[in-house]
Amino acid sequence: MRRYVALSIILMMFLSDTTLLAQDQQKKTDKLTGKKIVMIIAKRMFEEVEFKEPKDIFDREGADVTIASSTLSQATGGNLRVQPDILIDNITVNDYDAVIFIGGFGVSEYFNNYQAHRIAKQALDQDKILGAICMAPRILVNAGILKGKRATAYETSGMEDQGVIVSSGPVERDGNIITANGPGAATQFGEAIVSALSK
Repeated sequence: MRRYVALSIILMMFLSDTTLLAQDQQKKTDKLTGKKIVMIIAKRMFEEVEFKEPKDIFDREGADVTIASSTLSQATGGNLRVQPDILIDNITVNDYDAVIFIGGFGVSEYFNNYQAHRIAKQALDQDKILGAICMAPRILVNAGILKGKRATAYETSGMEDQGVIVSSGPVERDGNIITANGPGAATQFGEAIVSALSK
């Protein structure tokens, strides 16, 4: 009887592991295998959900993700500590398929940053996917590349005055530019980028 119970437990554990493995394989589709994405975060006070949820999606889909910031020390966002791979100044846009600016209060350091504007402009010029979430679309506005484009953001005041066609949706895509309005749209934002890179 004990042997039967032991065998039953082992069988149940095996079936459980097999089910979990199958579910994990279903989630991982490798749509982005061979694709390179650079995610740009502030050195302090980036929005952790806006970083973590898209990055988890990119990792799951097989993308090669590089983290850039204005520091090579640990960047902080909420309870999250992230070790950047490169400085924003050293980003070569041609090396990537997508450039993503992550929001949060700290992203204001890039609003009028020459390198951030250079990267955004080069991404469009080189036909890359360019993403910005929450407060980060302000970088694109100040770089002058959202004029006549549909976009959304956490704070949209003044954007229409600069020629932006402001959307009230959580995520907006206009050509290769994808914007989102905050942490509640982080998953949808990540999925929109996957969709754009998969075509």
